[in-house]
Amino acid sequence: MVNRGLYVGRFQPFHKGHLGAVQNALQFVDELIVVIGSAQYSHNNHNPFTAGERLVMIQRAVLEAGLDSGKLWIVPVPDVHLHMLWVSAVEGYTPKFNIVFSNEPLTRRLFMEASYQVRDIPFFDRKIYMSTLVRKKMVQDDNWMELVPKSIAEFIGEIDGVNRVKALALTDKIS
Repeated sequence: MVNRGLYVGRFQPFHKGHLGAVQNALQFVDELIVVIGSAQYSHNNHNPFTAGERLVMIQRAVLEAGLDSGKLWIVPVPDVHLHMLWVSAVEGYTPKFNIVFSNEPLTRRLFMEASYQVRDIPFFDRKIYMSTLVRKKMVQDDNWMELVPKSIAEFIGEIDGVNRVKALALTDKIS
């Protein structure tokens, strides 16, 4: 069996901390499945980008970093709002895997209870590399581009993502 890992995130947007986590995980496995969580959500304040846009971001960041894309599976997975079914749902959307990379407490617990080996991911300047902070900097016209790979900043520009994030933040304040 291929030594295959799993890394789950929403990637709203994919930033340098996420890229560091992917690079770290690839040191321990032959292949890595990057699960785009909450795949059904987009165009809201917490999930401004579509699953397809997030997939493109990950592909571009991997290419820019010179990683072997043949070792990566990028799989969108919608949320299942019953914790007891979530691991089964992930298993149904992905190739078989034997190790999970996560620091998120609920994700860790659910996969451990399903008998998976769960490994911590070293944080890469966690106070700086957070998607919430990237989006906040977009809204405030602050320098968010330094927090994401160059290819992602370019892609967000192509899709007018900053204006989308700003409009969604405004809508959220109004409602």
